[in-house]
Amino acid sequence: MSGLRLTYLALAVIGTVWPMYYFLIWLRDPDHGLPSLLAAWLANPATTGLTADLVVSATALIIWCVAETRVRRNWPALWTIPATLCIGVSFGLPLYLFLRTRPVT
Repeated sequence: MSGLRLTYLALAVIGTVWPMYYFLIWLRDPDHGLPSLLAAWLANPATTGLTADLVVSATALIIWCVAETRVRRNWPALWTIPATLCIGVSFGLPLYLFLRTRPVT
């Protein structure tokens, strides 16, 4: 495996663990939960802007993944769609790059 692929894989792991650490801290607090997490994402203009940025980035990544998968026939790359929707762009993008740089048979 090339150094580039290992870098993408490491970024995918970091992009999963680092944000999830904070989400789990939030969700484990008895005074918080999923509804309050969603409210926090829209709490002020700064967080709303960041949320919008991530939604647009995730949408672009999903469209790119689908379009390029149809051309390259790299079907495992479609795993990045649920990865992006369930975890986030910080996991989905490095995972897609990791899967995209593997030799396609």
